[in-house]
Amino acid sequence: MSNVEILPQVAAFLDRRHGCFIDGQWVFAEGEHIKVINPATGQTLCETLDAPLHVVEQAVQSSHAAFKSRVWSGLRPADRERILLNFTALVETHAEELAQLETLSQGKSINLARGLDLNATVEFMRYMSGWATKIEGQTFDVSIPLPPGARFTAFTKREPVGVVVGIVPWNFPLLIAAWKLMPALATGCTVIIKPAMETPLTAMRLAELALEAGIPAGVFNVVTGGGASVGGVLTAHPLVSKVSFTGSTAVGKSVGVACMENMTRFALELGGKNPMIVLADADIDKAIQGAILGGLLNNGQVCAAASRFYVHRSVYDRFVEGLAAAVSAMPLGAGMDGEAAINPLVSRKQQQGVLRHIEQARAEGARVVIGGDEVAGEGFYVRPTILADIDHGMAVAREEVFGPVLGVMAFDDEDAVIELANDNRYGLAASLWTNDLGKAMNLVPRIEAGTVWVNAHVLLDPAMPFGGVKQSGMGGGLGGRCLG
Repeated sequence: MSNVEILPQVAAFLDRRHGCFIDGQWVFAEGEHIKVINPATGQTLCETLDAPLHVVEQAVQSSHAAFKSRVWSGLRPADRERILLNFTALVETHAEELAQLETLSQGKSINLARGLDLNATVEFMRYMSGWATKIEGQTFDVSIPLPPGARFTAFTKREPVGVVVGIVPWNFPLLIAAWKLMPALATGCTVIIKPAMETPLTAMRLAELALEAGIPAGVFNVVTGGGASVGGVLTAHPLVSKVSFTGSTAVGKSVGVACMENMTRFALELGGKNPMIVLADADIDKAIQGAILGGLLNNGQVCAAASRFYVHRSVYDRFVEGLAAAVSAMPLGAGMDGEAAINPLVSRKQQQGVLRHIEQARAEGARVVIGGDEVAGEGFYVRPTILADIDHGMAVAREEVFGPVLGVMAFDDEDAVIELANDNRYGLAASLWTNDLGKAMNLVPRIEAGTVWVNAHVLLDPAMPFGGVKQSGMGGGLGGRCLG
């Protein structure tokens, strides 16, 4: 299954002149353009527009006018649901095209793009389409004392907030765009998606499919460009009613500050340094497989990835040796090589950042079990790296690496390991591995994380809320909760 053939429609899309999708059509402008690079080769796939200020303003005005006209929110909920289901069906029909665009620009395995990115996107879109007809308020039997003898009934009604801006990261460009887009559309809002500079292609194609499905022009716009320029203008714009941001903690804080200037609602899903705790009674073979999925999914470029592993000393050596053997057997290659399990990172910048983390860990005394180096060639590869005997105080145990680096630490006491797991500024996700139900029920509530899995890691469902605590963000997504 190696060397997947690029579809003609994918090649044709890459050959186009690319602009921003505003008010149902492509908008082009003179100015700077951004190269979209294939991480497997370092070669340019195409160029997209770094939108100048007047194009960003055009997108906001289009979204605002569409909202005020009620061309979308004024539809019957059943009609919005029907159109969103049409949209979902079109995405499913074009799944291979979208998967290839995702792989070519992001670097991930085509198998992952097909099996997770597209399948999960379609399931989430279908789930959220149904919410259009299920939004409800509350009634209250109130006790207002004036005027004497009067009785009142009060109720709440949920209303769309207005223009929603979704700022999407480069690790799951299509899936996270859908996470931001679909709840807003289901509630009657209009949406501007600002994809990452590295991976704008699937969001751009998504906008075309939305128009084809019957979503009115202006309801869903896409603006490409830099985070500081385009993203900064959008988050600070007074006509924007909500911003949903996924990305780094540092940038997320600046987004929150900009939103507060206009009292704009915001949701932030930020970084993570997620612990995987393996108790002495755990099934070690399953824990190793869980570590591979949880730590190396998308080559470790996952905010919820397991990246610091606390393993009971009695099973520590067995875990490290088994993990190293399993990872060593994983073939490395381009995302479009269906036989490759380890693929390039998204960019040269990301590759070099990961390598710096590894070198610092080595300098601080970590033992490199396997990996620890880049792969010669034009692509942005880093060999999957297992670091053993690391100390909780090392930078690699405390800072988000966002790459294929797994740091393993031994522990003796369960109470102490919970303290170590919580001793981090992040609190996005965690997992506990044990066959003792009593320990699971006792320890899980003590772990400071938005999501805690037991005997699993990095598994999500459309109905399950997802979000972090501490420096991992505020305002969860997924599930019915993201409609708020």
